[in-house]
Amino acid sequence: MDYNNKLVLAPMVRVGTLPLRLLAAEYGADITYGEEIIDHKLVKCDRIVNDYLGTIDVVEKGTQNVVFRTCPEEQSRVVFQMGTSDAVRALKAAQLVRDVGILTDCPRCMKSEGQVKNASAMSISWKLIRTLVRNGDAVLVMAIADRPLRNGILKRIKITLLIFFLHSCNDVAAVDINMGCPRSFSISGGMGAALLSKPETIHDIEKTGVSALAVHGRKVPDRPRDPAKWNEIADVVAALSIPVIANGDVFDYEDIQHIKNATGASSIMVARGALWNASVFSPKGKLPWEEVKKEYVRKSILWDNEVKSTKHTLKEMIMHHSCLELPEGKAVIKSETLADLA
Repeated sequence: MDYNNKLVLAPMVRVGTLPLRLLAAEYGADITYGEEIIDHKLVKCDRIVNDYLGTIDVVEKGTQNVVFRTCPEEQSRVVFQMGTSDAVRALKAAQLVRDVGILTDCPRCMKSEGQVKNASAMSISWKLIRTLVRNGDAVLVMAIADRPLRNGILKRIKITLLIFFLHSCNDVAAVDINMGCPRSFSISGGMGAALLSKPETIHDIEKTGVSALAVHGRKVPDRPRDPAKWNEIADVVAALSIPVIANGDVFDYEDIQHIKNATGASSIMVARGALWNASVFSPKGKLPWEEVKKEYVRKSILWDNEVKSTKHTLKEMIMHHSCLELPEGKAVIKSETLADLA
């Protein structure tokens, strides 16, 4: 995926489901992120082809709970975001939506020479040292691993891993790891901002061969009301050679050029501005929010979006533009089905 000169819908929990992603794309978003999903949940899910809706659903095993839903229409632009603290578990989770394989030169990690070893079946844990070669959908990396010996002692070995994407299951355009969530549950689990507690780590991240880095211009203690630190995003841009996606305080189409000029970022990500009015991506200017709201509800019904997610998104829109105490807001709160919301 090309991350240069793109408009990006940010990942937003309970909001970034299929209807909003499609709506944002219609108004001009080039890349649309799904909401963050924790890898622990993903490894307990199945990939289901929904012939009725024409979608691919990631569903919790033994339930009808749809964790992630996508469709062919957004295949080339949707980014699947995960929360994780473990590389191997993240690879296993990613295989639900984008085939990921591992080849290793360690003969004990596979039954025969050249066999693809499923990440979930690997008997060792490994840590990346550096990227050796990146070519298209494949990345050759040098890693270290601690292999348990019979006497319980761990032996540290060097292995070469070829991580590659297969093409039989490419439901999404890219997989993203959340390294910025400041919430306590994320940090306590070793995820989100805990993965990037040392800013200098960005140079190590760049060396792994990642395609781009998105930077939200706030720190862990900052609140949404605090101005985004565009100047600090500019420092990150200056330090890296890969595309940087700048995020923070973009509420109108004109803000896109302002943050680009201030940071030098390749692309711009929009969160709350898109939640409140997805037409923020349109160069023609924003449409009336009521019009955008109606189209969002229509798409939610069309794609059978979860009622709780739809209600949450509508409540956020109404709280920003109007008031939940007015008749419309009260009606949304009382709604129990998508038909009620219509």
